[in-house]
Amino acid sequence: MGRSLPSRDKWESDFPRWFDRVLEEAEIYDYGRYPVKGMGVWMPYGFQIRRRVLDLVRRELDKRGHEEVLFPLLIPDFLLRKESEHVKGFEDEVYWVTHGGLEELDVKLALRPTSETSITYMESLWIKSYRQLPKKYYQVVSVFRYETKATRPMIRLREVTTFKEAHTLHDSFEDAERQVAEAVEVYKRIFDEMGIPYIISRRPEWDKFAGALYTIAFDTIMPDGRVLQIGTAHNLGQNFTKAFDFRIQLADESLDYLWQTSYGISDRVIATLIAIHGDDRGTVIPPSMAPIQVVIIPILAGKEEDKARVLNYAVSLKKSLEESGFRVKIDDREDVRPGAKYYYWEAKGVPLRVEVGLREVEENMVTLTRRDTLERRSAERERAIENIRELLNTIESDLKKRAWEFFKSRITRAKTVEEAKKAFESKRGIIEMPWCGKDECALKLEEELEAKTLGTPWPSEKESPGSCPVCGSMAVTIIRLAKTY
Repeated sequence: MGRSLPSRDKWESDFPRWFDRVLEEAEIYDYGRYPVKGMGVWMPYGFQIRRRVLDLVRRELDKRGHEEVLFPLLIPDFLLRKESEHVKGFEDEVYWVTHGGLEELDVKLALRPTSETSITYMESLWIKSYRQLPKKYYQVVSVFRYETKATRPMIRLREVTTFKEAHTLHDSFEDAERQVAEAVEVYKRIFDEMGIPYIISRRPEWDKFAGALYTIAFDTIMPDGRVLQIGTAHNLGQNFTKAFDFRIQLADESLDYLWQTSYGISDRVIATLIAIHGDDRGTVIPPSMAPIQVVIIPILAGKEEDKARVLNYAVSLKKSLEESGFRVKIDDREDVRPGAKYYYWEAKGVPLRVEVGLREVEENMVTLTRRDTLERRSAERERAIENIRELLNTIESDLKKRAWEFFKSRITRAKTVEEAKKAFESKRGIIEMPWCGKDECALKLEEELEAKTLGTPWPSEKESPGSCPVCGSMAVTIIRLAKTY
């Protein structure tokens, strides 16, 4: 403690440094000190944020009939290589286990980069009848990918410790399509609850998930204007079931390969939650996601009997708040000045601070301070619960509104390469342009703008009359491009 956070402008212009500092100051995630590159440690406060996010994810999946499973970390080489396009997409990222003790293994074992092959293998043993379909599994696990680009805490890792992957089985292409649509709705509910704004795009053919028919992706805009992928859903078609010769008899008595989807989110969702709602003092955790919704700071000064009165008042208030369902913490440290406590809990993003001193005790009042605006107000002790509930609801709503306003302000429609370049120079974000649909034109735009293609709107959106800025042909849709992490 003791160091100041970067100023407000650096929340936007020097976001990577801001983010590193916030993770440290808020005691969320210790990165860079564990002696393996690209791996970090969830600290207790960060783990509680993570747990609340995963509780939300599990709730949304469970109520739609998903069943949680847990598969082994190790995948034998012959399983990973079952689907040729899939393994080609991951072969330069796989960690291999080649020895058990001093003995060389007969079969190389991969540290799970993703689980399509291992799950399809076991599904082929479990699923024998169309009456078992659709079947929806998910797991929350670590995955390992040998990232050769610069690693970043929670954003680009070699061990992704919070990887939620769902895998589903269907008897028809149409039902798999329905499942992709359901996956999108699940993610919309999750991101909306967390106050994370997003766009939904169909990834271009050259950037789809290895082995999929197509990929749908959610992207958000970080404070520095760079774009981060926060969720994907894939229609896998019959590629993996054909690789495993996995067929069953359908209702019409025909034999066919099953259809599959998969969809995943990772630590990036938690990184986004921390980043999107931040300011110069640190992060601001929305009340619904906050491990601690209210922190009570007793001002312990003066005589011992006065300190005891203040502390007893604070403890009584804490009990009342907890009985009303709030998550509450008292900071009763006597060796830390009140100002330092304020800074500490502001850095952690606790939504609401309650200050209790001798004046509040004598007047039967409390002083409330919002974390997002730092607005202070007094409230009668008898109405404290009502006021706190109202304030937390307002904070939740205001954070979501602020995040969407920032997001929308960073999306620009451009008709020419010059317009797109100016937008990237001024605010980065996402550029939407008319597109003829030809891959070569999209790749040319990537080259000229030094940006990545995010894809086209999903569901599909027809562009108003206009011309492709590369070839001049009539546009058939729009294409999205961005500077990405």
